[in-house]
Amino acid sequence: MKRFSATVALFFTSFIVSGNSHAQDESPVLEGPYLGQEPPGLTAKSFAPGIVNTKEWGDAGGFSQDMREFYVSRWRHSRDVKEPESVIFKKVGNEWHKVAMPAEERKLFQSPDGNTLHYGAKYRERSADGWSEMKSLGPAFEEIQIMTLKASAKGTLVLDERGTREGDSILRYSRLIDGKREDPKPFPKEINTGKWNAHPFIAPDESYIMWDGERESGFGKNDIYISFRQKDGSWGDAINLGDKVNTEAEEGGPRVTPDGKHLFFNRMVPKAGGDGERQSDLFWIDAQIIEDLRPTQ
Repeated sequence: MKRFSATVALFFTSFIVSGNSHAQDESPVLEGPYLGQEPPGLTAKSFAPGIVNTKEWGDAGGFSQDMREFYVSRWRHSRDVKEPESVIFKKVGNEWHKVAMPAEERKLFQSPDGNTLHYGAKYRERSADGWSEMKSLGPAFEEIQIMTLKASAKGTLVLDERGTREGDSILRYSRLIDGKREDPKPFPKEINTGKWNAHPFIAPDESYIMWDGERESGFGKNDIYISFRQKDGSWGDAINLGDKVNTEAEEGGPRVTPDGKHLFFNRMVPKAGGDGERQSDLFWIDAQIIEDLRPTQ
């Protein structure tokens, strides 16, 4: 799949299990919600510059379901730094503290109710003693090279795949029907049109889906799109999120914070220093932009 999608995919809202992280506390004192950052309005801005977005790294991240941890994955580091440093900011009282993550920790996605940890085609369920053994979603999932998998509150899964160089990857969904997981099915053409469709996010109430992809009508390379659920249960035409989010650069990895207030996404930007290289920085914007696009039915 496209370089942007393939490289950044594993980091979009992928959480890292912290079992034996160690405290560093090298960051400045951060207090309040959102790592102490002033929330944006309807103009997207860089999230926590110098703290999360740094000149040495490409960054991606997301909050835990209880909003008391923020996970940062680093990639595409500079020549001066040998190894990426993925970190977690943990909220203790009203202050955020940074801890480094062991490189061998596995990345995951937490379901909206916090009771399931998804690792691509594998998952664990919360149990009385902690977490269950690793389970499989089934052979149909195992056959797909999943980059991103997200879940709704009802357990519907949306997932992408690592496609070919032609950008022919498609987005799929899988519902829980009478407690049984159905095999993944492709979304309709309203969603699976264009190239490089990847990194889906489904609203907890399943009222919309967002993803990134490339279409001739877009602003440049990858843009972020949204499709709203129609009254009859079908999916509406894809809507470009517009110039408040999308630019001539590549945007991708949309996800809404667990409190529903902000949309996070990544944008490929020139690295500091002007060496021509680009890195993926984390941006955020008020989630009202979604409601402004929601059709009146």
